[in-house]
Amino acid sequence: MILADTDVLIDFLAGIHPTVEKVRSYLASDSLQTTAITCFELLSGAREGKRGDAVRRLVTAIPILPLDRDAATSAANLRQELERTGFAIGMADSLIAGVAVANGLPLLTRNQKHFERIEGLSLVPLN
Repeated sequence: MILADTDVLIDFLAGIHPTVEKVRSYLASDSLQTTAITCFELLSGAREGKRGDAVRRLVTAIPILPLDRDAATSAANLRQELERTGFAIGMADSLIAGVAVANGLPLLTRNQKHFERIEGLSLVPLN
């Protein structure tokens, strides 16, 4: 299983290559999931019309992992560690990373620089 970050799903919806092929492959093998945080981010940007409909179809088709107690604890711990070292990332990225770490899932993201600093988090390259 692979956890998709928001940026990857936005690129997929926009038809950006090679993301489209990578995401299609994971979707076809039923191995793609995302987080409640990414679902929120995508739906927050979804307007009426074709693009908004595409977002709603996508989040309906992909399993959504919750921000539960374990994920929240993991996110808080990694956020504190990153802040201590002077490399804090945004709240949403901290929460997404927390869900990934708590569930032992690698993260498919274009934003390698933010997430590569997180101990215990595996990243999946887009290429």
